[in-house]
Amino acid sequence: MPVSPRRATLATVAASAGVSVATVSKVLNGRSDVAPATRSLVQSLLQRHDYVAPSPRRAKAMTLSTVEVQFDVDLNAYSTEIIQGAVEAGAEVGVGVVVSIRRDSDRTAAWARDLMAAGRKALIAVTSELTSGQLSAVSRAHLPLVVIDPLNLPRARMTSVGSTNFAGGLAATQHLLSLGHRRIAYIGGPATAACNQARLHGYRAAMEAEGVPVLPDYVQTGHFRYTYGVAAAATLLDLPEAPTAIFAGSDETALGVMEAARGRGLRIPEDLSIVGFDDTQLAPRASPPLTTVRQPLREMGKVALRTALRLAATEKIDSHHVELATELIVRGSTAPAAPDA
Repeated sequence: MPVSPRRATLATVAASAGVSVATVSKVLNGRSDVAPATRSLVQSLLQRHDYVAPSPRRAKAMTLSTVEVQFDVDLNAYSTEIIQGAVEAGAEVGVGVVVSIRRDSDRTAAWARDLMAAGRKALIAVTSELTSGQLSAVSRAHLPLVVIDPLNLPRARMTSVGSTNFAGGLAATQHLLSLGHRRIAYIGGPATAACNQARLHGYRAAMEAEGVPVLPDYVQTGHFRYTYGVAAAATLLDLPEAPTAIFAGSDETALGVMEAARGRGLRIPEDLSIVGFDDTQLAPRASPPLTTVRQPLREMGKVALRTALRLAATEKIDSHHVELATELIVRGSTAPAAPDA
């Protein structure tokens, strides 16, 4: 039986099942006076039609429209900045923000329908890797979606918000080169992540422009997390020819690099210069304060929420991908390379 692309109603499901609307309503409400075979047929058709039950009582009780900001990893300083921006933008227009963590394995076929049933006007997914099936589920549920720093770029058109990651990677590496460093390594996030690839390309472009070779061992990719920064830096600093400078793909990773360096008795920045990325609250509080590429995380949260609301209102948007400018912030974790480096 063909499934209508429109949002299904009780009448749609009833017609497909060959029963009355009242029978479908009984199944939805868990009534016992429905034959088992009929109940099974109606339930399967409700799922096939992606039926989302209206919640008039809940709608009347709600004082705010809500947008869900969803992460697939534990929250950190980066997440906090994104959330702050989204909450501020929501408060400006009377929209509430609900924050959740939903692992990839939790994004089942009913995931998007459940969000719509909960009354969400839109979904903002942060640093998530969404499959084509998950994107289709969102589309079928008519749930507007905006992704911040997507970890993959699926073929389906997807609205996203990010920053000028390539320019940021370029500026970070040029800064280290200007200080006389030539043995510069890069520690980034997931190899397939679009933001990581852009930062890595910026790093490579700066090195190539100066005619400085990039040694294969000098590029490490894994996760934008503290523990990975410790592990990857340990690998780099144990090389026979260790780097004199490391560009880390996030502030959290950079703090891990600092820890690995201190564990080997290295001084920062005298023995090792470090540059991070994000400029979260961690950066100025590090010891020494971290030189980093400022990513406008709060503004990214604001832009994502405003864009999501425009999609929910079926307004036309100017671009399906927005990049906000990055800026190099020089602090105490970088210094000129030693004369013999």
